Amino acid sequence: MKTLILAAGKGTRMKSKYPKVMHKVMGIPMLNWVIDRANEVSEDVGVVLGHGIEMVKEIVPNNIKIFEQIGMKGTGHAVMAAEEFLEGDNTLILYGDVPLISNKTLNNLLSKHKNEDNDATLLTIKLKNPFGYGRVIRENNKFKKIVEHKDANEKELIINEINTGIAIYKTEKLREALKKINTNNAQGEYYLTDTFLYFNKVGIFETNDEFEVSGINDRVQLSIIENEARKRHLKNLMKSGVTIIDPSSTYIDYGVKIGQDTIIHPQTYIYGKTIIGNECEIGPMTRVKDCTIMNNVKVLRSECEGAEIYNDVSVGPFTRLRTGAVLKSKVKIGNFVEIKKSTLEEGVKAGHLTYLGDAHIGEKTNIGAGTITCNYDGKNKFKTSIGKNAFIGSNASLVAPVKIGENVITAAGSVITEDVPDNSLAFGRARQIVKKDWVLKKMKGE
Repeated sequence: MKTLILAAGKGTRMKSKYPKVMHKVMGIPMLNWVIDRANEVSEDVGVVLGHGIEMVKEIVPNNIKIFEQIGMKGTGHAVMAAEEFLEGDNTLILYGDVPLISNKTLNNLLSKHKNEDNDATLLTIKLKNPFGYGRVIRENNKFKKIVEHKDANEKELIINEINTGIAIYKTEKLREALKKINTNNAQGEYYLTDTFLYFNKVGIFETNDEFEVSGINDRVQLSIIENEARKRHLKNLMKSGVTIIDPSSTYIDYGVKIGQDTIIHPQTYIYGKTIIGNECEIGPMTRVKDCTIMNNVKVLRSECEGAEIYNDVSVGPFTRLRTGAVLKSKVKIGNFVEIKKSTLEEGVKAGHLTYLGDAHIGEKTNIGAGTITCNYDGKNKFKTSIGKNAFIGSNASLVAPVKIGENVITAAGSVITEDVPDNSLAFGRARQIVKKDWVLKKMKGE
């Protein structure tokens, strides 16, 4: 079976410079949701694009065939634009703005289509408010025709069974029917639904999941679908062994993977290509994006993006891990510490008020409060290297490029501008001077 996804519309009601199908649901463009489902149920997938085709092409995987609809004359016209794709036994038609369709429903639809040997099999649903949708007209409980809302009479408008647009066709029957349809309707378009007038045997598969067949036309509908998708995703995560304390305040992108016995606290946001291992504790009030987090890691009230965190690491509160931060096993990072493009080897501690950028920190080194690596001279970034078992005193400024050896101690308040050999004590601060009673003399004007 082949699947053709119709995604040529502009989506005017989105009020956006981007084509509608590029807008994201849980971090993934809605079109890509549909492409993923299509790949699960068919051998070959094509997509029909139109408005903003060059932008949409950028999110379409390389294995998907792309066809362009020029003129925008309806759904039937969109399928005509992919005429060369219509080969083989059966063709499934999906829509790029209906992201929550499931492979379970599609497989059931395909099974009914094959078992009944239908020319076409239509997915329908009964709605309390079917306004705006094409109605499915039955006769003796069998399919008779589809009438678009704008073309329906008063009797037909009472019917609440609607056409979702999703259907499977015998490919050759579809090709023949497309040659017979015309634009004699209220919209002046080629309706794909008119092809059903030329099929001998049409089956109906009815679903009761409204969200699964709901299209997105504006940002209000986008938020509704986003909310429902999030509920379903969090439910699946909990069923897989993840504890989510408060799903209503937790936001986890669809592509995120989380291991068993991990606890996600309230007001936590996990985005992108993040992978979290087993027995971790994330949050509360934490944002994680595009990170790899291994097992038994704690991240509390922190921002992490593009970081790699090994086993048994503690992060936060109020830590910021930026792209390129690598924390090896048993590292401890505390309040108001920022790490960028730096590797901290096993057992490193940086507890307070520290900035480490473009650095490599050796095993079991302790970074004192207020320490910063001065890695930028206004034009270039330079690297700081600190060996293992070093002790960097509080309020130290390490002016890169600089290399500090193993077992080194730097005195508190030092400005280190030169390399320090192993097993050394380094001072880099001005001599303290005390002028007794200077304040009193100042007050007297002396």
